[in-house]
Amino acid sequence: MTQTAAGAIWLHAVSVGEVLSCVEFLRRLRTEFPHTGIFVSSSTLAGRATADEKLRGIVHGVFYAPVDYVFAVRRVLRALRPALVVIAETEIWPNLYAEVKRTRAGLAIVNGRISDRAFHRYRRLRAFFSPVLALADSILVQSDPMRDRFTAIGAPADRLHVTGNLKFDFDPRPSPLVDRLPAGPVWIAASTMPPATADDPDEDDAVIAAFRELRNTHRDLRWILAPRKPERFDSAAKKLDAAGLKYLRRSALADGKLDFQILLLDTIGELAGLFAAADVVFMGGTLVHRGGHNLLEPAAFGKPVIAGPHLENFQAIADEFRKAGAYVEIPNPTALAAAIARLLDHKEEAGAIGSRALACAQAQRGATSRAVDEVARLYRSRVPRRRPAMPWFAIAWVMALGWKHGAKRRHALDLGSRRRLDIPVVSIGNLTMGGSGKTPCTLLLADCLKDRGRKPGILTRGYKRASPERRLLLAPGDEAAARNAGDEPQLFIRATVAAVGVGADRYETGEMLCRDFDVDILLLDDGFQHVRLARDVDILLIDALDPFGGGELFPLGRLREPVGGIWRADLVLVTRADATDSFAAIQHTIRQYNHRAPIFRASVEPEWWIEHRTGRRYEPWKPPFERVGAFCGLGNPASFRRTLAGVQVEPLDWVEFPDHHHYRPHELKRLAHQFEARGATAIITTEKDSVNLCEEAPDLLKPLDLYWLKVRMTIDGEAEFVNHILHRLETVSPSGPAPV
Repeated sequence: MTQTAAGAIWLHAVSVGEVLSCVEFLRRLRTEFPHTGIFVSSSTLAGRATADEKLRGIVHGVFYAPVDYVFAVRRVLRALRPALVVIAETEIWPNLYAEVKRTRAGLAIVNGRISDRAFHRYRRLRAFFSPVLALADSILVQSDPMRDRFTAIGAPADRLHVTGNLKFDFDPRPSPLVDRLPAGPVWIAASTMPPATADDPDEDDAVIAAFRELRNTHRDLRWILAPRKPERFDSAAKKLDAAGLKYLRRSALADGKLDFQILLLDTIGELAGLFAAADVVFMGGTLVHRGGHNLLEPAAFGKPVIAGPHLENFQAIADEFRKAGAYVEIPNPTALAAAIARLLDHKEEAGAIGSRALACAQAQRGATSRAVDEVARLYRSRVPRRRPAMPWFAIAWVMALGWKHGAKRRHALDLGSRRRLDIPVVSIGNLTMGGSGKTPCTLLLADCLKDRGRKPGILTRGYKRASPERRLLLAPGDEAAARNAGDEPQLFIRATVAAVGVGADRYETGEMLCRDFDVDILLLDDGFQHVRLARDVDILLIDALDPFGGGELFPLGRLREPVGGIWRADLVLVTRADATDSFAAIQHTIRQYNHRAPIFRASVEPEWWIEHRTGRRYEPWKPPFERVGAFCGLGNPASFRRTLAGVQVEPLDWVEFPDHHHYRPHELKRLAHQFEARGATAIITTEKDSVNLCEEAPDLLKPLDLYWLKVRMTIDGEAEFVNHILHRLETVSPSGPAPV
């Protein structure tokens, strides 16, 4: 299974009926969360096939649900990284529920129902089901009787909500096959079932007998037989053969106009669209003790429906339809032919029944909107936690505990030796290992401060720099001197917006920068944990694509310090916020720790494609290449993928390296060979990676040309963001005590 970005939605629909009932629900979720991965699992072959057909273009993937073993469930959760798991109708899996909650994802049941047969079994096992259902954050049930049943098996009353039946919101879309059907009245025998008890009829036998009786008086009648289960298709065909009836199988039809009297519908997911062609529908599963099937799909087309006495699984719907005279109820199979003949012969009566059925179906609509609203509420309050596999989880947990205590001790020691410079310091940092947009943010802020008449300088550690000097002072644009300073300092220098000081001791480096370049404000790059230097403003960046590093400290996750460190932030900037639908959930988490800091949204926008050899620039939407291979060494490679998708560049191949990677000649040769073999004519990377290439890179990558993408950060409410910083600088005295 492919790894996804954090924050997906996983819906489990056990089989065909559940998949079909959730189509409109999923379509609305896709509209509500356009940037979110939506995945659907099913437990049956027919359910999987229906999902593949009906949900194409709506969801990002369909798969078979894992067995309810911890290792299998964890594997799926690690791959999907969902912020929300939704269960359709009733699937109570203890391990799935427990593991979802361990990841801190939301868990909801939608369209909840418990059949008559299942209810008695569940109630006897209340002691087992009660603690499992308590793990659900929200249980949305179809009706008041269903709420009572869930309560009886131990579901928490405060999490139960009656939202209606999703099947009432069925979107009646005629099948393309309708236009190919021959003229004449059409009767559909829908979802026929085998006996459930010794005295039950076989519904296939019953409808065959009814058709043989009807054809004596209705010679132009066309009949579509649709058995409920795929395993019944062949047995239905044998019954038709035994009855001497000529028929066509849907799976064997060629294109063009059809000519048949009997059509055996031996496909999955097509029946609902064929109701548009029906003059009369018999709903199967109602002459046998099976609890019946849904009347709503033919009712949504305004068709008259005939059903037997067994609609226990849809009792509320049956009661509404019976009260309104919206369907014809027959007591046994022998009454079927006469009921069909009456509706065929009395079209006004049939039309009136169909109209009342349509009115009943439409009166109960709205469940989908209510379900989407509740699911959206849950989604917007959840940021999932990453849980690695065993045995690494246990090992990393111990190491993370050591990291936590070591970081806490180091923080206390650094705080005790904190020093303050004579000019204001604005820190820009994050909670996690790897990139969250600190460099673009620092450049943007430096540019904004220059526009306000300030003289900014930038302080940076120079991670992985090659220079042996303890401190480097670099003038704007001095790329030659910056070559050994590390990748981020080179980007700062290349931007020509500020002088740059590089050194582990940011206080001494800052003093020298003030002395030599007459700066009046310092931007401390990657400084949230560097508390030895006092700062006047702490800006915390949170990457929306991986907001809290999996929720665990390094090496279990990517956090440098616990999430509670958010309380120190004076401003919070959520970067790449345009690439996900998780901003509300991130904001919810931030507010659990910090109620005062203003929260802003930022995005990264492409500026130019730069040809590495010549420096020539091309507009992002007009790249000078077509088939490319891509590589990068970033803390969050997904950010580069999203940016490329935004300019509609789809690499033929993709290679990732560690963050701040310095590329060796043999690696570049291997990349060129690999990408050329895939048919690429060029190679693309990021600006940050471009400064980590060796000087002979263009020759090593031949015959492929290298391009890198220059990006810039934009902040929603940029002026307000800068004003907040300047206002805080005015209210904090540089000579006063250092804020903790």
